[in-house]
Amino acid sequence: MYIIAGLGNPETKYNKTRHNIGFRLLDALAERHSIDVSERKHKGLLGKGIIAGEKVILIKPQTYMNLSGECIRAAADYYKVAPENIIVLFDDISLDVGKLRVRKKGSAGGHNGIKSIIAHLGTEGFPRLKFGVGGKPPRMDLADYVLGRFSADDEAIVEDGVKKACDAVECMLSDGFDAAMNRYNG
Repeated sequence: MYIIAGLGNPETKYNKTRHNIGFRLLDALAERHSIDVSERKHKGLLGKGIIAGEKVILIKPQTYMNLSGECIRAAADYYKVAPENIIVLFDDISLDVGKLRVRKKGSAGGHNGIKSIIAHLGTEGFPRLKFGVGGKPPRMDLADYVLGRFSADDEAIVEDGVKKACDAVECMLSDGFDAAMNRYNG
């Protein structure tokens, strides 16, 4: 069994912001596999289903980004899912818009949602899919940038990237993390 967690902030005012790309990826994955992510449990919204022959629990933490680890730890404990079977989907400002990077483990890299997950799980050893949202412009506040929306031009790139991200998650589950890294990192 796998937990797949998309990171974001729960209020509708954050929909389609750069920081909520994890929610957007999870929603696309849920739609593709007809999984209803609406059960309120473990400080999140979750849905259960099958992707690539694997049982999955899709989770959108409702704790706000900086406390994402609370939800993920509670779900991992309840369903007895080891960190290496928790896939986290989130935004990355060090990648160009729409670019993907699959990793089996790693540091938080300054991302507060990932810092929270590492703190609550007690390990950096969980796989993740980073989705590029582009670097912030000079002299712009980082929070303002990640809580902003994509430009119209970038939105087309994001739509294509969302489809590739869903393919990458399916590949992680069917062919393994190394195959996904080889196929989708770029």
